[in-house]
Amino acid sequence: MNSVLARRTRILAATTAAAGLLLVAGCTSTDDGGSGGTKTAAGGVELVKAGQLTTCTHLPYPPFQSEIDGKVQGFDVALIDLVAKDLGVKQDILDTPFENFKTGAFLNSGECDLAAAGMTITDERKKNVDFSDPYFDATQAVLADKDAGISSFADLKGKKVGAQAQTTGEDYAKSQGLDPVSFESSDAVLNGLRSGQVDAVVIDYPVVQGWLKDKPNADAFEVADNINTGEQYGFTVKKGNTKLLAAINKALAEAKSDGTYRELYEKWIGPYDESAASASPSASAS
Repeated sequence: MNSVLARRTRILAATTAAAGLLLVAGCTSTDDGGSGGTKTAAGGVELVKAGQLTTCTHLPYPPFQSEIDGKVQGFDVALIDLVAKDLGVKQDILDTPFENFKTGAFLNSGECDLAAAGMTITDERKKNVDFSDPYFDATQAVLADKDAGISSFADLKGKKVGAQAQTTGEDYAKSQGLDPVSFESSDAVLNGLRSGQVDAVVIDYPVVQGWLKDKPNADAFEVADNINTGEQYGFTVKKGNTKLLAAINKALAEAKSDGTYRELYEKWIGPYDESAASASPSASAS
């Protein structure tokens, strides 16, 4: 009788333990169709945090991303919101150093799902990250103090020139024989110009557009030159993250097709023309 009772006790304990393991497995599943409690979104896209699309950016970089009324907003932000909506999640933005965008460090470490920072697509950067379809054609502007005697890029020789560190604007200035003063952000570059630390800056033209429109005393400065360097912006994901990349490209193509892209472009960048359309994936950072 005692041996039977002992056997029944062992069976009951084993059954209880098995049930407990099943319960734990059910609670930790990451594949239940993309609900808010899992890390899998619509289309099987794996996310670094449940229920959100985590975007690395570098602030400020208006009109692509900057803090307005306590909230990060801009052209890049609005486009990635479309991706997040398709995935059934919300976008969460993490401000990070720009140099990490070139190496893909925060993507590889699992801190972010993607990077959106007005970043130019280059062969060198493609070695470390995968780029989306291009979404914006960019040119480099020379913004100068009106009293500096600068009317073209050629006039920058012998002048104090500023550029944002780790950007294609800085790279271009160096490739033309200049030794630009490096600033950490676009705001710092433009404040350096306004405070007289430099005579001119080389920076992406849309940034200049917004600055001239919104900043006080901006009429003391002028666009001395606009250089078409053939640059296009793209969003980036960790190399091999094909599902998220496809989701981004799909959202961009649909935005172009249904007019949303044009609406957002005119809201954040300025007048829209067919040259802007060439950057759109349906027709086909710093």
